[in-house]
Amino acid sequence: MTRGERTCSQEKGVRTVSNHLKRLAAPRSWPIEKKSSTWITKQCPGAHSIAESLPTLTVLRDILKVCDTAREAKRIIGNRRLIVDGRPVRSVKTPIGLMDTVSIPLMDVYCRVVLTDKGKLTAVPISKDDALWKLCLIENKTKVKREKIQINLHDGKNILIDENAYKVGDVLKISVPDQKIIELYELRKGASVLVRKGRHAGKVAVVDEYATTNSPSPNIVKFTDGTETIKDNVFVIGNEELAVKLPEVSA
Repeated sequence: MTRGERTCSQEKGVRTVSNHLKRLAAPRSWPIEKKSSTWITKQCPGAHSIAESLPTLTVLRDILKVCDTAREAKRIIGNRRLIVDGRPVRSVKTPIGLMDTVSIPLMDVYCRVVLTDKGKLTAVPISKDDALWKLCLIENKTKVKREKIQINLHDGKNILIDENAYKVGDVLKISVPDQKIIELYELRKGASVLVRKGRHAGKVAVVDEYATTNSPSPNIVKFTDGTETIKDNVFVIGNEELAVKLPEVSA
């Protein structure tokens, strides 16, 4: 048992942190059957939150269906066959989240994790070349030593830049795993966005109006169809055309 897998009950006076999750308590974004069994694998702490990611085991067995059991999934991972964002995965509990690229070259499987129109996480097949890049939302910026700007992305990645050329809320197209910036998608009027959480999670819309306000209230993004949401809920996925492939709209 590794240090990260130990329960807090081993230390007196600290509340226990569970490494398991009941299916009935799983987030709405998980595309799983709630009553097929009692328990399901829970992610270990990582770059994505529980609600915005899936355990590696669930992706392999329940979404991609490249294996039937947890033992087979562990064998795939143990042989370093599963690649996420250009790097091999080492645990069945590693979180795989929105816009992550998943590759199994031996099986010729390449896909990207996105949201369906119902707000469920899923994996959309992509080409081998498309698996070499991903979209990352800028969630924060920090000024560090030597007058550098550190960009903090939604998937836990950080990029150092010389000039403050990007804004919080913009989306970067970066190569993986070297994290070189390829293209910028700004949060502005006319941009195509994916609502990643909230009541309209999974919805694709075009921005009609976005303006910052100097108040404690969150900035509001209004869409051309008359709906709106807060800035933190939107993820820019293109300008005139969508930069990523999305699943077909369900009936």
